[in-house]
Amino acid sequence: MNARLDDILADRLDVVFCGINPGKGSAALGLHFANRSNRFWRTLHRAGFTPQEIRPEDGRTLLDYHCGLTTVVERPTASAGELARHEFTDAAAAFEQKIHRHAPRFVAFLGKAGYSALSGQREIGWGLQPQRLGGASVWVLPNPSGRNLAFSLEQLVEAYQSLREAIAPVDPAPLIS
Repeated sequence: MNARLDDILADRLDVVFCGINPGKGSAALGLHFANRSNRFWRTLHRAGFTPQEIRPEDGRTLLDYHCGLTTVVERPTASAGELARHEFTDAAAAFEQKIHRHAPRFVAFLGKAGYSALSGQREIGWGLQPQRLGGASVWVLPNPSGRNLAFSLEQLVEAYQSLREAIAPVDPAPLIS
């Protein structure tokens, strides 16, 4: 199977959401987060990134909201557990170059596994990380997969809202004359 999932990227986005790798179904369809059990699109909308829930087939409209999508490893699998450690190591330099080339403000990893494998760190907290990657600030979010039963939809939305608030431009205080 030669199916692959194209990135949804542009230069200078506010955030690039980064999955571990494409699922086989999503890659076969050429659509990010195409599995109906995945909560990515619903979470993004409810967290305030998009004014309505985007359908997977309209995924490229995410660029209209200054957001993009990519994966650490390009090879589709039925589950991320099928990836070998060396696949992350092999992908690391090209991934960092991609982030540097597109220059987003933030790169948000969906789950700890991808960032852990890239950074070599075992202990990773949620949220803003102390290191930058390719010039971008790094944020770690819970994985929105329907298989991730550790987080309810409400907990996902809350975590993603924290990133949204960090990205939101700060309105200057009104001038008093």
